[in-house]
Amino acid sequence: MRWLANDPRTIFVGQGVGCAGTTMTDTLAEVPKDKLLEFPVAEDFQLGFCTGLALEGRLPICIFPRWNFMLLAANQLVNHLDRIPIYGNGYNPRVIIRVAVPSVHPFDPGPQHDDDFTEAFRGMLRRVQVRALNTPEAILPAYQWAAEAAHSTILVERTALYGAIPSGVPDRAKVTD
Repeated sequence: MRWLANDPRTIFVGQGVGCAGTTMTDTLAEVPKDKLLEFPVAEDFQLGFCTGLALEGRLPICIFPRWNFMLLAANQLVNHLDRIPIYGNGYNPRVIIRVAVPSVHPFDPGPQHDDDFTEAFRGMLRRVQVRALNTPEAILPAYQWAAEAAHSTILVERTALYGAIPSGVPDRAKVTD
């Protein structure tokens, strides 16, 4: 995130961005505070807001701590961000969407927070690319690629990669790429 923060076009938008509260919060520790915009629990509005920022030349990093939260932004994602470039109007908003698949150890977030909708969203989208980040080594190159891509990108992180979990403890999240 520090690498992305060096780009003058970037702004980080989401829940747990400006205030503590999610597993993603600590990943933003080295991002300058003036680049962090804490958002209320209004996921559809959040992605629509980021699309608007992108239409104005910004590169928003739209953060959803769980796939289950991002379901509420599916309208903005599928019907707007993904389709605007197809309308033939010359607009091509570029948003980097961070979403996480949580580890269920040492704390199980429960069935309303532990899903992985990577494949389902790949099937719904025409222009927005979805990339699963399954190893720590994949993270920086994927964000560098997304920052330069000619389209919006969803980068699917695994919170188990944020810190060590005990070996031999299975993670219920399905690994995909």
